[in-house]
Parts: sequence; C-alpha cells; structure tokens
Amino acid sequence: MPITATNPFKGRHYPGEVILSAVRWYLRYPLAYLHVSELLAERGLFVDASCVWRWVQAYAPEINRRCRRYLKPTNKSYRVDETYIKVKGQDRYLYRAVDSTGQTIDFLLTAKRDADSAKRFFRKVFRAEGNRMARVINVDKNPAYPAGRRPRVESRRHAAAPRSAASMPLLK
Repeated sequence: MPITATNPFKGRHYPGEVILSAVRWYLRYPLAYLHVSELLAERGLFVDASCVWRWVQAYAPEINRRCRRYLKPTNKSYRVDETYIKVKGQDRYLYRAVDSTGQTIDFLLTAKRDADSAKRFFRKVFRAEGNRMARVINVDKNPAYPAGRRPRVESRRHAAAPRSAASMPLLK
C-alpha cells in the first residue's frame, strides 16, 4: 500500500507510532525481523516477523527521504573503496564512500564492477543532500573510477567558465 500524505497508515492494523517504532528499531539497530517482533511482543503487541518486513519495505524509503536532510554534513575528503560480498550465494560488488572522519557517505550494491556502476555510484553520492563536492577523492587502482569521474569533472569545468565583468557581483 503506497504512503499517502493524508493518511500514511490507512488500512494498517496497528497505530502509526507502533509501526514507526518497529521500523526505526530495525533500521537503527542490528536486529532481525524476528527480534523486532519479539520486542513488540514484550510490549504486548503480537506481530509476525513477516508483518515487520512489510512495514520496513513500505516505510523505510520514506523515513530515509525525510531524515537525510538532517544528517550531519560530510567534509570534503572522501575515500572510496569496494569489495565483493556474497548475497544469496552470488557475488555482488559493494561500493562504499566514507569521509576522512569515518562517517559513511553512501554505498551501492551492484552485480558488476564496471564504469557504468562507478558512474551510477558517483551520481548517487554527489546528488545526496549534505554531500558537498569533494576536494579530494582517494580511490584504489580500479580502472572504472576515472571513467566514472570524468563526465562530472568535465561538466564542472564547463560550468565554471569565466564570467564577463558585467555579470560579476560587486564587492563592497
């Protein structure tokens, strides 16, 4: 059921406060859906783990969208790394960007390690609110990174073309 502006919890059997608490517990702490349902059972609410899964699928993207703007802004020195991980028995590629203080900026899980994935990852990182344009990006020797960064750098170079004296702001 899609979230609507008028009543996002329409058709749900539990109040919105219960649903949001369960989703926040799942997202904030390393809990399984079964653990969240047990926490709710301790509070007198008997919810199946599959119900918690449906709540997370429905409300987590909206919570992410609303909370992103309040996150602490990152600094201008990024480190990008990548690794293979197994997901359901298949190798997947995890891109991750952190700033120099260790704060995770963003991540992307892809099936391939190629230039298209690198481009998509950098677009995602720089599109997010609170992520300033990096002064320095430290990467390893992955050949996909220059291809992923090149269009962004070229578009910045053209956007920063010198202005005429008439369009420059006056300093007082």
